[in-house]
Amino acid sequence: MPIVRPFRGLIPPANLVPQVACVPYDVVNAEEAAALAQGNPLSLLHVDRAEIDLPPDTDHYSPAVYNKAAEAFAALQQKGALVREAKPVYYLYRQTMGTHVQRGLTAVCAVTDYEHDIIKKHEKTRPEKEDDRTRLIDRISAQTGPIFLAYRDSAEIDALLAKVEAGTPYVDFVAPDGIKHALWRIEDTAPIEAAFAKLPCTYIADGHHRAASGARVAQKRRNGQPADPSKSHEYILSVLFPASQLMILSYNRLVHDLNGLSVDDFVAKVKTLFTVTPITDPVPKAPNHVAMYVGGKWYGLSWTTDPKADPAAQLDVSVLQDRLLAPVLGIDNPRTNPRIEFIGGIRGTAELVQRVDKGDGAVAFSMYPTTVDQVMAIADAGQIMPPKSTWFEPKLRSGLFVHVLD
Repeated sequence: MPIVRPFRGLIPPANLVPQVACVPYDVVNAEEAAALAQGNPLSLLHVDRAEIDLPPDTDHYSPAVYNKAAEAFAALQQKGALVREAKPVYYLYRQTMGTHVQRGLTAVCAVTDYEHDIIKKHEKTRPEKEDDRTRLIDRISAQTGPIFLAYRDSAEIDALLAKVEAGTPYVDFVAPDGIKHALWRIEDTAPIEAAFAKLPCTYIADGHHRAASGARVAQKRRNGQPADPSKSHEYILSVLFPASQLMILSYNRLVHDLNGLSVDDFVAKVKTLFTVTPITDPVPKAPNHVAMYVGGKWYGLSWTTDPKADPAAQLDVSVLQDRLLAPVLGIDNPRTNPRIEFIGGIRGTAELVQRVDKGDGAVAFSMYPTTVDQVMAIADAGQIMPPKSTWFEPKLRSGLFVHVLD
C-alpha cells in the first residue's frame, strides 16, 4: 500500500518556469552545467550544481559548494522565482519527446515505503554521489530533483489523471532540448491518494541516489526517534508514471584502457568468449547482442542465454560485466572503478567513436536497452542490476516543483 501524498511545495510562477527549470544535476558535467546556466541567474542549476559559481579549482564536494547552493536557493525565493503553495497539492506532469508522451503524478512518497521495499529498487548507489546529494538536501532543507517512479498500470489512476489533463495546464513550454513539459495543479487530492493506495508497490526507474539521500536525511532528522508521518522530511519528492508509458534507451560503456592487452590480443580474447563478427551498424537490434568499438572498428558480440539463469544474470549488461569487463578488463566493481564510464544512449554511438578515437577510452560498448518488464522483474525478485543498466528518456526537469523539509 504505497503512501503517495500531496505536498505544499515551492514552484516557479508560470512565466518564470522556463528560466528556473533545468536538466537533472547528474546528466551534465560542471562545464555543461555552467554553459546552460550562463546568463540565467534563475536557473536551478545554480543550486543543484553550485560549483559552477565558484572558482574552477574548487572541490565539488567541499562545504563551500553546499553553502553556495544554500545562498542561491535563498536568492531564488527572495526574487520570487520560487513561491510556496498555499496548501498541499498534486501535479500532473506531461512530457512529450517527439511522438513519445508520458504522463506522471508529482507527489511525495513515504521514506518508510523506501525502507520497507514498498518502493522497490534495482540498483545500488555509488557512495560519493549519494553523499553529495545527502549534503545538499540537508544543507538547503529541500529536495530539488524528483525521483522517477513506475507503477503497474491502473485504469482507475489513468481515468483520474485524464480528467485533470482535460483542463488548462498551469504551464506548457518547450525546453531548449526540444522536449515539451506541461504541468497541471491538482487540488482535489483525496481520490488520487486513495487510488495509489490500492497499488501493491512502486519501482524506482531513475533516481536511486536521490531516493537514498532523501532517506538518509530523514533518518538523520529523526534523532533516533520513530518515523513521524506528520514531518515533511519523512517524504521524498517523486513523479510516478504507469510502466507502459516509459521509454528506456541504452546505457553504453567506455573503458579507458585494455588492461595491458594490445588491440589484437584483446579482440582475440573476446572471440573466445562470444560469437564475434565485423559490423557496420553499431546499434544492437535485439537482446543477447552488444556492439564493441575498438581499434577503429565495430564488432558484433552475441551469445546464447541460459534460460534457467535468474533475471539479473540474463541482462546484457550482466553478461558483458561477468564474461568480459571483470575477467578480461579488470573492472571488478563498476560502481567504484574509475577505469569505466557510463554514457547515456541519448548521446548516440557517435559519442563512443569520438571518445575512443581521441584517446579518452580504449574500447566502447553499445548496448541493447533493458526493458521496463526486466526492471520490474528484477526488483520483484529482490535482485540488483549492474550499475547504469537503464537510461530513461525524457528526463524529469528539475525546478518545476521543490519539496521543502522541516
